[in-house]
Formats: sequence, C-alpha cells, structure tokens
Amino acid sequence: MPSKKKKVFVIDTNVILHDSSCINEFDEHDVVIPISVLEELDRFKSGHETINFQAREFVRILDSLSGDKLFNGGIRIGKKKGKVSIKLEKEFHKDMEANFSKNKADHHILNIAYCLSKEKNAPEVILVSKDVNLRMKAKAAGITAEDYKTDHVQDISELYKGLRLVEDVPDNIIDRMYKSPHSVDKEEIKLSHELIPNETLILKNQNKSALAINDSFENKVKHVEKLMAYGIVPRNAEQTFALNILLNPDIQLVTLSGKAGTGKTLLALAAAIECRQNFRQIYMARPVVPLSNKDLGFLPGDIRSKLDPYMQPLFDNLGVIKDQFPYSDKRAGLINDLLEKEKLKISPLSYIRGRSLVNIFFIVDEAQNLTPLEMKTIITRAGEGTKLVFTGDIYQIDHPYLDIHSNGLCYLIDRMKGQKIYAHINLEKGERSELADLASDLL
Repeated sequence: MPSKKKKVFVIDTNVILHDSSCINEFDEHDVVIPISVLEELDRFKSGHETINFQAREFVRILDSLSGDKLFNGGIRIGKKKGKVSIKLEKEFHKDMEANFSKNKADHHILNIAYCLSKEKNAPEVILVSKDVNLRMKAKAAGITAEDYKTDHVQDISELYKGLRLVEDVPDNIIDRMYKSPHSVDKEEIKLSHELIPNETLILKNQNKSALAINDSFENKVKHVEKLMAYGIVPRNAEQTFALNILLNPDIQLVTLSGKAGTGKTLLALAAAIECRQNFRQIYMARPVVPLSNKDLGFLPGDIRSKLDPYMQPLFDNLGVIKDQFPYSDKRAGLINDLLEKEKLKISPLSYIRGRSLVNIFFIVDEAQNLTPLEMKTIITRAGEGTKLVFTGDIYQIDHPYLDIHSNGLCYLIDRMKGQKIYAHINLEKGERSELADLASDLL
C-alpha cells in the first residue's frame, strides 16, 4: 500500500492555547510554528487560566526539543512522526501585501503559510486554526485551511441522549415495575441495541407505561419513581430521570444537556440542597465568557461587580427554589444560612484552580463553553466523596473557538458513555413558559 503524501501543517496560536500537545497529533507530517505565534504566546504565559497553562506547557515542550535544527530543517519529534520547526518572519509576499495588512499577527502567520506553499516542489501546505475568519482568509488566498479536530465529536446526530423509548412492552413487564422488587432482568426486555449503563427507559404499550433505568450497580432494569427535591417537583419524564440520577449517591458524574428552560440548573441545584448533609459543601460555578466581545476589564466596578452579570443566573435559580416556600418557612431561611456560612458557594469556574474537590457536590453550569482539556482538568481534581454535575446547551456556545463538535460537554458525553458511575439525560421539553418555548423553537 503506498504511503501517504507528506504534508506541512502551519499551526495558529489558538490551536496551541486549546491543546499544548497538538504538535504530536499530525502523524508523519511536518509541523511549522511561525515565529509570530511564539510572540503571541508571550502574552499568555502569565496567569491562572487554562490558556495560560497551555502557553507555558507548549513553550516547555519546545524547549525540550531545543537545538539549531528547530530553526533549520526541523527536529523529528518521535518514531514515525514528522518534524517540527520554527519559521522566522518572511518578507510579505506581493500577493499577501496587496490584500492583507501587515499590522495583524494573523496575517504574518498567513504569509508564512503562503510563502511555504509557493516554494519549489512544495508539499501540500495546510493552515490549522480555530479562527473561522482566518481560515476563510487562507482559503481566499488559495491555501488549504482546517480546524483542529483531534478532540472533535464527529457525528453529533449520534450523540448519546441517555433516554430510550421502548414500545410494545408486554403488560407483565410493566406491571412488575410497580411491584416489589420493582425491577426485571435486562434480558426480558427485547431491544435492537444493548442497554448502556444507567440509560433511562420509557417502557410503554397501548395501555400502560413505566419509567425505568438500567441500573449499572444491580445490573437490572429498575423502576424510576417520581421524587421531589427541596420543593422542586419534576414536570415531565425527562426531569424525573434527571432528578433520579442527581440524587443517586452511586452515580458520581452526571451531565444534563438541553435548551434554555428545560430545568437543568434548577434540578441540579435543588438536588444538591436536598442531599446537602452528604457533602461538605455545595459549589456552583460557570465559565466566564465575555459578553458581546467585551472582557471583564470593560465592565465597571470592583471584581465582584464585574462578575455579578455572569453569576446572576445561578442566584436566579436559588430564588426559584426559595419561592417554593413561604417567607417564614425555615427551609427558605436555610438557603440564606448556607450562603452566609459558605456551605453553598457560587463562583466563577476559574476560581477553583488549586482547590481540592473533596466531598463536594460540584455543579458546573454552561459547560458547553469549556474546552475538552478544561473538562478533564476539573474532573481529575475530584476527590473522595465528590459528585460532579455538568449542565449546558450544546447548541448555545459563546466561546469564540468552540463549536458543537469541539466543546467540552459534547466531548464528555461522547467519551463517558457506558461508564458505571456516569449518567446522562438530554432534556428536550421546556418548562419555563409557553412563550419561552415558542421563542426557543422559532427564533
């Protein structure tokens, strides 16, 4: 079988900030790092965010390859791997100069790729960037450009939903769900595809129905009862399943996906407060994604004032839970008490760096705005007795370099499916209001 034709991949800065080990992902092909990329990385080396860690780690990786060959022909980075090299600035090609300003670092990266493609006997040159606009400029200049796809979820239509409708189930199977021991053997339910651990099921026929879950610990299909969590009652089957897995102490990792108004965050927070005595602390966090391309420094006031717009939706959900009780009810007062004693803490996600997540009910809202590496970083910090819950809408991504294929929530659902201590449910039915549902579907 003939070997693949060798290619040269020119890497943009945002790819490195997304995955510091990216140079190892191009097989036998060569990788070029424009010197302007290293200059841009200098701006990101200081700080405590994930991108700062990525910048520092990448520089360390390059330093381990240090030598004259890095600037002269390249250094092979492993067996059956291509070479990595750093290219110094080249004089702007006349074709580039006619169309692109020299004042942007992106255009210097583009110029390197263009000049390489014009060399005699040049292999195919491909610019790799997570910036859609730069990829469009490259294509306009006749350069092949593509996104960095190593951690992409390829087929979103096949993304695990955590719920299966099973029709034409015999009456006796459904009847047994309502009688002790409220379970049946998996083999008794005839299915075209094997059940996934902790997959939820709607069993029905023309006359009866029952909610069930493929319990990964008892290895049986068990009846799911309608539970209540701190005054919050599920309004549909999906919410019933969600609350069931949230309150299950054996399931340590939960993901809830769905559009706005389906109750993801509210259910997670209500479940956390309901089982608060099992945990040292309830921690709610969300990634800080700049609004309308304006970062925190643009907003007026001190750091607390700057963060309030990002955290307010979480406090709104707390308000909904408190409103389930009369003002004088001690259950409403308990929420204030938990906040004052920091037993319930709401904070930006970046503030957890360096923390030990031991015996914590940890909820991460808007998880679709996390990168796969950020997702891994959070989960690998989970200590003994911690439960992690990630909620988000995979179709509502605010991060400039993430999409439905590359965001951390999709990545997590795709990779964790089938694990014994993991459960997922996709909430489809909105319960906020008829108007909100109409707007979500039509606008």
